[in-house]
Amino acid sequence: MTRKSAGRISDELAALDARTRYLTPIFGSEASDVAMPDKKINRKPIEPRIASEMIREYLSIEGNATQNLATFCQTYMEPAATQLMAENLEKNAIDKDEYPMTADLENRCVDIIGSLWNADPEEKPMGTSTVGSSEACMLGGLAMLFRWKKLADAAGVDRNAKRPNLVISSGYQVCWEKFCRYWEIDMRLVPIDEGHLSLNMDTVMNSVDDYTIGVVAILGITYTGKYDDVCTLDKLVGSYNRNHPSLPIRIHVDGASGGMIAPFLEPDLKWDFRLENVWSISTSGHKYGLVYPGVGWVIWRSKEALPEDLIFWVSYLGGEEATIAINFSRSASQIVGQYYMLMRNGFDGYKEIHQRTIDVARYMADEIGKMGLFEMLEKAERVPIVCWRLRKDANVPWTLYDLEDRLRMHGWMVPAYPMPENMRDVDVQRLVLRQDFSMPLAMLCIREMKKQIEVLNGARVVLAGGAGDDKVRNGFDHSGR
Repeated sequence: MTRKSAGRISDELAALDARTRYLTPIFGSEASDVAMPDKKINRKPIEPRIASEMIREYLSIEGNATQNLATFCQTYMEPAATQLMAENLEKNAIDKDEYPMTADLENRCVDIIGSLWNADPEEKPMGTSTVGSSEACMLGGLAMLFRWKKLADAAGVDRNAKRPNLVISSGYQVCWEKFCRYWEIDMRLVPIDEGHLSLNMDTVMNSVDDYTIGVVAILGITYTGKYDDVCTLDKLVGSYNRNHPSLPIRIHVDGASGGMIAPFLEPDLKWDFRLENVWSISTSGHKYGLVYPGVGWVIWRSKEALPEDLIFWVSYLGGEEATIAINFSRSASQIVGQYYMLMRNGFDGYKEIHQRTIDVARYMADEIGKMGLFEMLEKAERVPIVCWRLRKDANVPWTLYDLEDRLRMHGWMVPAYPMPENMRDVDVQRLVLRQDFSMPLAMLCIREMKKQIEVLNGARVVLAGGAGDDKVRNGFDHSGR
């Protein structure tokens, strides 16, 4: 055989292999029989169908997102929305010169959300998208810090005498602790107690002084879903400011879960820019803004509320770009997704989705209350959150952590945890409902909960002991809980 003919045969075999290799079943392929890369990258490439299926199989043993009643993050978007977002994954949202239409959609979202929060166009409100509400909260906090520094210097306050402080309820989300730690700010916590499951208006102003950069109000505390009384807080802050005209303080509202619910279900509730001392508001677009993680929004009521030091002008890819956010390059897909949801649902659509979700949550709250074992701390009064504790007279041989474990065994994630400072001895359990959690699923969950309570009530556990030890007791060992 000549070298030329041998080469031709080799080329033909290679061509045949290229045509037939995709006919090999995925789990009959050589690649499917080796370990996925861990510490080091694999040397040879893997066919896309095999790589994707191996990763899909690996992820398949995780929990079902729909049954995850621990998270506020959205677990469903319409196929049309996900397709639209996928089509814009490659666009860099920060590059407004290259992608001006994406920038326009972001500005539209800011304006639309600002109008939901009753921002006054005459005050020239400003805002930006963020990577989730944690970044949005930090930007709100930084604006308070920078404003305070300028005011403190003008008022003759020695900024080096002690650290500035931020006043917030002990029901805060961890992003505020991060903010204070990163920028060396003292957190002045207003403790939650059984008589005040949100910010205590009787004591909050006791924590304010010349070193306070601002007060944070939370619209939907993570632990229970309660709203802080922002209207009363505004009056208290207004009174304080009249007595301290050279160093006034302002309110940042952490919209958390309620920032995208209250405008639709309680439009007359005053918690937003209708209040004089609310100078900034943040929220998660990926909570009840109904977008997949992660997108957030922060809006300041006016140019005065956003210090110029937080606005950066960057020469980037052929243009001068104004940027407020902490993060820089990121995909435009979440911005596009948020605009789609606002346009797709409209005001009435958001109202219907949130009302139906709360109706399902209230059904679950009623059913849990009827069990007679629990004291209900929150029954989805304002957001789709249900929270409860064991009654002191429940007289059961198990804890909420045992119930959490039993439900998790059957796919339902309903977390149990201790309450924050001043209520550490109180354990609660909470479920959060989202738009894709229907009434039939709620009925299944309640049925499973009742079943697992029966199992716990009837459980008998063999105690550790020597040979022939047949001692048993009801309940479970709670050591370490």
